[in-house]
Amino acid sequence: MEVNRTIMVCQNPHSYGHKDVWHLGNPLDSPTSLLFVQVSLITMLSQVIEVCLKPLGQSSLVSQILGGVIFGPSVLGQKKSLANALFPMKGAMVLETLASFGLMFFFFIVTVKMDIATMLRTEKQAIAIGLSTFFITLVIPGGLSFLLKNYISMDKSLSEALPVIAMSQAMTVFIVVSVLLTELKILNTDIGRLAMSSAMSADIVGFSLTVLMFAIMQNKGGTIVSFLWIILSIAALVVLIIYVMRPAVIWMLRRSEGKPVDELYVVCIFIFVLIAGFLSELIGQHFVMGPILFGLAIPEGPPMGTTLITKMETICLGFFYPIYLAVSGLKTNVFKISFQSFWIVGVVVLVASIAKIVAVMLPGYYSSNMSMKECCMIGLILNARGIAELTLYNMWKGSKLLTEQEFSLMVVFILIVNAIISPLLKMLYNPSEQYHALGRCTIQHTRRDSELRVMICIHNNENIPTLMNILEASYASGESMVGVIALILIELLGRSRPLLVAHQEHETLRSEPCSSTQIDNALKQYAQQNEGYATVESFSSISNLDTMHDDVCRIALDKRAHILIVPFHKRYEIDGTVEVINRAMQIMNNRVLEKAPCSVGILIDRGILCGSSSLLVSRTTYHVAVFFIGGADDAEALAYSSRMARHEIVHVTLVRFLLFGEENSKERKRDSDLVDEYRYYNAGNRHFEVMDEVVKDGIEMSSCIRRIIDYFDLVMVGREHPESVLLQGHDQWSECPELGTIGDMLASQDFVTKASLLVVQQQRVRGRVIKNTNVNPMPPQKDQMMMVPDVVLPHDEVNRASCSISVVDR
Repeated sequence: MEVNRTIMVCQNPHSYGHKDVWHLGNPLDSPTSLLFVQVSLITMLSQVIEVCLKPLGQSSLVSQILGGVIFGPSVLGQKKSLANALFPMKGAMVLETLASFGLMFFFFIVTVKMDIATMLRTEKQAIAIGLSTFFITLVIPGGLSFLLKNYISMDKSLSEALPVIAMSQAMTVFIVVSVLLTELKILNTDIGRLAMSSAMSADIVGFSLTVLMFAIMQNKGGTIVSFLWIILSIAALVVLIIYVMRPAVIWMLRRSEGKPVDELYVVCIFIFVLIAGFLSELIGQHFVMGPILFGLAIPEGPPMGTTLITKMETICLGFFYPIYLAVSGLKTNVFKISFQSFWIVGVVVLVASIAKIVAVMLPGYYSSNMSMKECCMIGLILNARGIAELTLYNMWKGSKLLTEQEFSLMVVFILIVNAIISPLLKMLYNPSEQYHALGRCTIQHTRRDSELRVMICIHNNENIPTLMNILEASYASGESMVGVIALILIELLGRSRPLLVAHQEHETLRSEPCSSTQIDNALKQYAQQNEGYATVESFSSISNLDTMHDDVCRIALDKRAHILIVPFHKRYEIDGTVEVINRAMQIMNNRVLEKAPCSVGILIDRGILCGSSSLLVSRTTYHVAVFFIGGADDAEALAYSSRMARHEIVHVTLVRFLLFGEENSKERKRDSDLVDEYRYYNAGNRHFEVMDEVVKDGIEMSSCIRRIIDYFDLVMVGREHPESVLLQGHDQWSECPELGTIGDMLASQDFVTKASLLVVQQQRVRGRVIKNTNVNPMPPQKDQMMMVPDVVLPHDEVNRASCSISVVDR
């Protein structure tokens, strides 16, 4: 016999006065104080659990739900005294109201970051995968639930709820997938992008059917006329948001054009969110529907979307989001779950998960030539569960569609599914593996007459003149063409989906027209100046700087670049001061150095200090120096400079620092052979000169560098060098480790110079330095080497016996 028990909690409205321990009162009798304690305890415990579970590859969602479960009736709540003191029934309504309020703004801010235009232009492959996963996961588990319901004995409440539980497995919510991919840091990968696009396609259908399902449930037992009124009320809310609220937001944007968005407008938008939530409840829908639709109606990106995200993202994602997850955990009581119910629902969830992976394989493996591993990865990602499903189950629990047992079952399976997916993805998918080039992609190991492919990354327009000079100096000619790949780095602001945009037709990247910008004009001018000898391709990466290195490495791999040049994270002002542009750029550069499939150059641009003219326009001599100590990175810098020396207006000076007394070492002989090889290839070329500087220690080398560096426009140096006495004293401190010992010294604000610096790292093959080999497999004969003149620094006023250098002002 089923007993329907209703518990009523009566509270005295006059008992909320201020109480403290000094007057023998209990502060927890106050709803406000109780709320403070509850939120603090849940947040602290969730953070502790997250720290413990993170090494196991678990997502934050697992730890945050567990934080609530531990305080709920499943663990500590079993002790009635503790439960009544910290989480009494009278405080549940206040805590749930706060969580619901935060949930509304969480969904709003997440949908503000979504780009409707992008959703509507989703690739055909993603649409096929999204629709396949939704309908197959809807049909197979749904059919299984009816079979189990008819042939397996189970609780009456589970029998009624099982079809609805099975249908909920078809949900693939974009927000949940976005949170998972962001935590796994694979948002910018091919798999991440395809999973996001597929989730968008499935979410459009799923959201529409969910709204329709709400309307059917609301009209239970009603007439067709009442159902039509429900549908019309939903349509009226959509019309109100599109034709009243959205135009109001656009009017605010026009009023704020060229200025920061006024605080009054931001407050008005918050009020609109509350109104949209109220109207959703008024017409019988869930209160998050209105904020979701309103968030989609707000123009994404700057200035409005960026302003809203800046003001709300931290509190919504870092505070409200975890509280709602924890409150769902608080409602979970594992002791209400019977073993029979557990295995029945477990079978449905397992079949649904497998069906979703199979649904990805059908259009992916058999139609789009995706690998089986990629299909499995996307299937696992689309199986992620999160806050959207919890919202649905909480609503069903409130409408008595789910009992406490079924609700607890679904929370437990959300925990189990996510606890399996996150570590499994980390174990099976390493994004950096795709960037491991199969062969050598370096300048040193490239034939002299083959095309040189240079990739440049541009974060701001100030680096364009120096980058263009480097490209021009790379010498595009009929003997050896130059392929330029330009990637414009744009920080993701006001969006949730990163974009990699090709400014020309491309097989795999979405093509999009690019507005005429300074970099586009500069690239067009370079292509016109070197027509027939140089090709130019340009892309834009709109992404978080935390994951932008994936786009950089991906383009470098696809285009088989020999060297990619990334900007330094500091900017040198005209008054000599140094300003940090963005610390995240430094992190990006470190990840590029670690994972790049080719050689890497970090450009420290000081062009603004000397006002250097463009080589594309003026034909003044461009002086390049290579500071050579030894090692693979210096060899790569030497190879690049040797190519530059072929240009008629580029003058290259190789400054080789030799340690006194090490004439017979193996390293000296190996480096001498390499230098002699390049000396031989440039025999008779007055634009390539070599200067040997014999020094006793690092101090003497530093003094020598200071004397000569200002006679050059560009200085190239390797990032890493073999252990040497010359580095002692300089390697004890390092402000920017990504530049290496010498590069860090030359980029320091204390090292006063106007020369720009290019720190070069030769390609690492799976983290290892490539062993140096001669460029030409047939080294020149000794009699040929004797014919090579002994060349020195330009202007011939150099004392080779010491560091005393006298150079005539050019």
